[in-house]
Amino acid sequence: MVSPGVKIALVPGVLALLPAYAGRVDPVAGLRAAALAAVEWLGPDVQVIGDSQGLRVAEALGVSPGLDDARRRGSSLLDPRRGGSVLVVANGSARRSEKAPGHLDERAAAFDAELEKALRSGDVQALRGLDRSLATELLVGNPDGLAGLGDLIVPGVGAEIDYADDPFGVQYWVMRWSNPA
Repeated sequence: MVSPGVKIALVPGVLALLPAYAGRVDPVAGLRAAALAAVEWLGPDVQVIGDSQGLRVAEALGVSPGLDDARRRGSSLLDPRRGGSVLVVANGSARRSEKAPGHLDERAAAFDAELEKALRSGDVQALRGLDRSLATELLVGNPDGLAGLGDLIVPGVGAEIDYADDPFGVQYWVMRWSNPA
């Protein structure tokens, strides 16, 4: 577990959050506002856990991951002594509808519902036990980062939910946790 007092935020690694996609009419204006607010809440010293796409999104949101951060794929390399805050860039299934990037998979909604329940309630055991094989089949963005939240948040500490929706058939969350000091 990360040191007490550390702030943790989850934002999706969706390319629509890159500035090039904002355009005249932002297709994800609410999501973008929630993600930017979460990053601002984290403060200046932020460690990033994300895949290569997630690192691009983190930079677009104003977090510049260092070289060490760019090598991270999960929480196992996180330096808990560094303090500061942690931004996890990950999202749920991309197979929630016929128009989703991975097309419809009937298992996606139930998978995301269980994952969201674990995130909301701080069920660290459920997060650590995330079925990565099924997550891969359902095109979950950065399942290792989601599972790694089980090592970052304090058991039973619920999330503050800023955004939870599935536009484009992909489940996105913006959530925040404060580990008690």
